[in-house]
Amino acid sequence: MTRWTPDPTFYASPRDAVRAPAEQLAYVAAFDRAAEKPDAIAVVDTDPASGAYGTVVGWTDLPHTGDELHHFGWNACSSALCPSAPHPHVERRYLIVPGLRSSRIYVLDTKDDPRNPRLVKEIPAEDLATKAGYSRPHTIHCGPDGIYVSALGGGSTEGPGGIAILDHTTFEVRGAWENDRGDQYFAYDFWWHLTRDVLVSSEWGTPSMIEDGINPELLVGRKYGHSIHFWDLAKRTLVQTVDLGDQYQMPLELRPAHDPRKEYGFVGVVTSVEDLSASVWVWHRDNGEFKVTKVIDIPAEPADAADLPPALQPFGAVPPLVTDIDLSVDDRFLYVSCWGTGELKQFDVSDPFHPRETGSIRLGGVTGRVPHPSAPDERLAGGPQMVEISRDGKRVYVTNSLYGSWDDQFYPHGVGAWMAKIDVDTENGGMTLDERFFPHGDEFRGLRVHQTRLQGGDASSDSYCFP
Repeated sequence: MTRWTPDPTFYASPRDAVRAPAEQLAYVAAFDRAAEKPDAIAVVDTDPASGAYGTVVGWTDLPHTGDELHHFGWNACSSALCPSAPHPHVERRYLIVPGLRSSRIYVLDTKDDPRNPRLVKEIPAEDLATKAGYSRPHTIHCGPDGIYVSALGGGSTEGPGGIAILDHTTFEVRGAWENDRGDQYFAYDFWWHLTRDVLVSSEWGTPSMIEDGINPELLVGRKYGHSIHFWDLAKRTLVQTVDLGDQYQMPLELRPAHDPRKEYGFVGVVTSVEDLSASVWVWHRDNGEFKVTKVIDIPAEPADAADLPPALQPFGAVPPLVTDIDLSVDDRFLYVSCWGTGELKQFDVSDPFHPRETGSIRLGGVTGRVPHPSAPDERLAGGPQMVEISRDGKRVYVTNSLYGSWDDQFYPHGVGAWMAKIDVDTENGGMTLDERFFPHGDEFRGLRVHQTRLQGGDASSDSYCFP
């Protein structure tokens, strides 16, 4: 996998990356909630000139059942062009695909047949547990010096969760990343400011707190994570923890600015136990200290209890449930998925402390069940959940499943499977659903769909060291 010249899908700066060619394929994690069939990576044609546009054109079954594929990522990306990178000639070729329930990690080779990735390595759960002390792998990021994998649980214990490092070339588990974790215990997402030697991590809960769905007692008791951690990336030590307040439960996805000169980023908070609202916060540094400031509030929507699932009937409202956010490569637009109300919001965050809403699209939702315009008679379950943005910012892809046990709580009559594409007005803001692009239902062979990765890279896969 070593090249004489850098991989052409790597870009030194986000300014260069926005001029990358459009993606031809999308890779989508698909899982069987019943754990009776293997999970899979589905491959969707994203070339508008193709006769197969918007359909599933490739499929790779995994060898086991019960993995629950969730997030996944590339083995290498633009961070390999950082001056400190010891492996500048790696290539973006392998998908690193964890099973959130099984703790296995698969390595799929996309090079020879991009439409049918080939399994080349399986990292057993035991390796992750014995070599790094972790389980339930979640987020994958291609770092300049290795492949970083966050994990929610300890190897043989509930926690602490943390980050494991895989070797770039052999994919062997090197070990735990942390030298000194301080009082950090919960884990979820992480990302970094490479040129500032800062890593940021967020919190969900331990495996027993999340695997059977949201536990109302834990939620009302404010027991899920509610802090953001800032680390010295080079020394691998915890520097500072910022508590958002225990009413703000589950700060999940982290999206730092892509421009390496900027030292801020966004984090979405699933819910406030005081009013079921959701929120987005911005982290920033002030006089040497990190601060985290709420910049977006999204209220719950009143609803007739008869239209709500049992878990929400006492509240008479649908919480937005902000479960994913994504930031365009030019750092201008932030996309916020409200999985409960079935809405994708677009904000202009040119001024990160004063976001301005510039677009909204409704699909599905707990009570709305808004159909896609290409299938107007089909009431959709689930809502825009995982969000991925093309490098030029002109296309946004969303899928509808959150996590098997959460799907069952909030959409007890079935969540189905669908993927939608949204075209973006990158000059003025605003979004339009692409009526030609709506793979759904049987196309995904009875599996639910979660994260999307775009061929060649996307807005949440790459990081840069040059402006």
